[in-house]
Amino acid sequence: MNLTLSVDERVAEGARQTAQAMGKSLNQVVRDYLEQLAGQAQLETEVEELRALSGQGDSQGVRFSREALYAERLDRYRGS
Repeated sequence: MNLTLSVDERVAEGARQTAQAMGKSLNQVVRDYLEQLAGQAQLETEVEELRALSGQGDSQGVRFSREALYAERLDRYRGS
């Protein structure tokens, strides 16, 4: 997708020099930022989904221990 931006010439030149110092083109820096921004939005969506789902379980007071869960998993693995 092609994207056209309107930016002050001084800002664009400063950004171009900074990108060059980073060993990148201004186009690559903008592309990286947009990818990061899109990823951040995805992360925020996933966090909201996790928050919506958290606290909905009910263990009915049962407490779990790492050892008991590991033993149960080992029994299943061994076919017991």
